[in-house]
Amino acid sequence: MARVGVLLLNLGGPERIEDVGPFLYNLFSDPEIIRLPTPALQKPLAWLISTLRSGKSKEAYRSIGGGSPLRRITEQQARELQSRLRQEGVDATSYVAMRYWHPFTESAVGDIKADGVEEVVVLPLYPHFSISTSGSSFRELQRLRQADPAFRRLPIRCIRSWYDHPGYINAMAGLIAREIRNCEAPESAHIFFSAHGVPKSYVEEAGDPYQKEIEACAALVMDRLAQLLGHPNPSTLAYQSRVGPVEWLKPYTEDALRELGEQGVQELVVVPISFVSEHIETLEEIDIEYREIATEAGVSHFRRVPALDTDPTFIQGLADLVQEAMAGPEVNLDMAAQLPKKVKLYPQDKWAWGWNNSSEVWNGRLAMVGFSAFLLELLTGHGPLHALGLL
Repeated sequence: MARVGVLLLNLGGPERIEDVGPFLYNLFSDPEIIRLPTPALQKPLAWLISTLRSGKSKEAYRSIGGGSPLRRITEQQARELQSRLRQEGVDATSYVAMRYWHPFTESAVGDIKADGVEEVVVLPLYPHFSISTSGSSFRELQRLRQADPAFRRLPIRCIRSWYDHPGYINAMAGLIAREIRNCEAPESAHIFFSAHGVPKSYVEEAGDPYQKEIEACAALVMDRLAQLLGHPNPSTLAYQSRVGPVEWLKPYTEDALRELGEQGVQELVVVPISFVSEHIETLEEIDIEYREIATEAGVSHFRRVPALDTDPTFIQGLADLVQEAMAGPEVNLDMAAQLPKKVKLYPQDKWAWGWNNSSEVWNGRLAMVGFSAFLLELLTGHGPLHALGLL
C-alpha cells in the first residue's frame, strides 16, 4: 500500500499576542489580499498596515485568552484523523498547512517530501468552497508545485468541498440536537446559522459557489436534525464578519439577530456553520459581540453550538472523505482550483474588499489598492483605509 500524506489546509492565526503583528504582516504581504501596481511597494505597505492595525487586533485576541487556538485544534484534528486512517488500514500521515501563519504551506510540503510520501490527498478544512479560502490555498499549492520538480512528481488528489458529506452533516446535526435538547422549549428553539460572509460580487460576478453550498448545507443539516429530534425547528441563515464599503451576502448576522429579537424569539441556538474549529470568530465575534446584540434585542437564552473540533463523528467523516478521494476519480490541483471562466482576479475591475476587526479569516479581499490613492489618504485623512480605522 502506498504511503499517503493527508494535507490539511487552513488559514492560521496568531498564537500569542506578540504574534499578531507578524501575522498581519504576512497577511498583507500576500498580493492576493492587496494588489498593488508596483510589487516593490507590497512589503512596505504591509508593514505600515500591520503596524497600525495590530493594536485593535491584539485587544480582540486578549479577550479570548491571548491568542488563537486554531493551530492547536487543527494539529489535534490531524493526529486523530491519522490515527483513524491507520486503524482502517491506510498507511497515512497527516500534515497541517496554514496559509498565513505557522506551520506554513512550504513547511508542510518539505515534511511530505522528507517523509517519502508516495501520494498526497489535499483536504481543506473549509467544508464550503470559496475563491478566497480553499481557492487561495489551492493556488498557493499550485505555485509551490510549479517551482518544485520533486513536489511536482508526487500524485495529488484534492477534495474541493464537502459541505454535503454525510459525516459532516451528521456531526453538525448531532451537536445541534444536543443543544436543543437542553433548551427550555426544544420544539420552538430557533436555530440560527451564522456563516462567514463574502462580498456579493464574489457570487454574482466571480461565480463563487460559496453561497449555494452554504444554503444547501443548512437545508441538509435541518433535514437531518428533524430526523434526530422528531420535530422541525424554525431556522435562519445569516452571514457574519461584514466590513468594507461593498455589499456582502445578506442577511447580515447582526441585522438578523435584531429582527428575531423584535419578533419575540426568546431561545436562540447559534450554529457556526462554516467553521470546523474554535477560533476568534466563534470565541470573540459570536460569543461576545453577537451575544450582546441578541441580548439587547430581547433574546433571553443565547446558546452557541460548539465547533466540531475533534468530534468523533466529524473525524470519521474526514477519514471517509480521504478514502473516497483515494478510491474515486482523480481531482488534481488544477481541477480543484479552477474558477469560472468569467473570473478576473488580477486586477479586478472594481473594489471588492473588506476585513474584520476581530477576524482570522480575512475573507473579503482587497481587489485593488492604488498606491496613489493610499498616498492621498495619508495626506488628506480621507478614504476607505481611514474608514476602516487602518490609518
